[in-house]
Amino acid sequence: MSNFRRCLLKISGEALAGDAGHGIDSLIINQVAKEIVGSVKMGVQIALVIGGGNFARGVSASAGGMNRAAADSIGMLATVMNAIAMQDALEKHDLGAEVMSAVGMEPLCQIFDRRKAGQIMEAGKVVLFAAGTGNPFFTTDTAAVLRAIESGCDVMMKATKVDGIYSADPMKDKSAFKFNDITYEEILKRNLTVMDTTAVTLAREHKLPVCVFKLAEGNLTQALTHSGGVGTFVH
Repeated sequence: MSNFRRCLLKISGEALAGDAGHGIDSLIINQVAKEIVGSVKMGVQIALVIGGGNFARGVSASAGGMNRAAADSIGMLATVMNAIAMQDALEKHDLGAEVMSAVGMEPLCQIFDRRKAGQIMEAGKVVLFAAGTGNPFFTTDTAAVLRAIESGCDVMMKATKVDGIYSADPMKDKSAFKFNDITYEEILKRNLTVMDTTAVTLAREHKLPVCVFKLAEGNLTQALTHSGGVGTFVH
């Protein structure tokens, strides 16, 4: 049984791309869908935010000379594409799913409504929050924390390519060590880049626990049940 009743799962767009580095790997998105189905069967209500880095990254585009607001708008659209793809994958596993966008995009998806989102999850379906906050200059991590708070989630699960939070980049620094748990204050003090400062500060103010773990088979279930020492818990 899960330790949490309602969870927001944040997945990076890059994680869905697999080794290709771009687009959507059908095997990965299908595996993620299975993990979510299993979590719902455990009795967990699931909300989902997916980044758009497998299609477009606002920061990268702006660094190339594009206006930052325009670049972020493209990034928001990328998150909508990922959300619709995940909705399709979940429905193929007979799990109802609804996409809610921060900006109006009917008939592709609904506009965000926190009350309706809660009703969708109470009905045993998954709600996918897309288009970030609807504003430029905010990351999908910040959007995920915001939506988790608004929709009454007990925890935010952040699935990445790394198995937790490290003292430094483990790919560049062999002396880097993994934290089993860490406080928001320590993340800010050490200037760790697991989430942007706005996301960390917002989570701290609202006492939203965050678990950072590797997107791999079985890890979501283990993270939700606090078994197997999966990931790093932020509190």
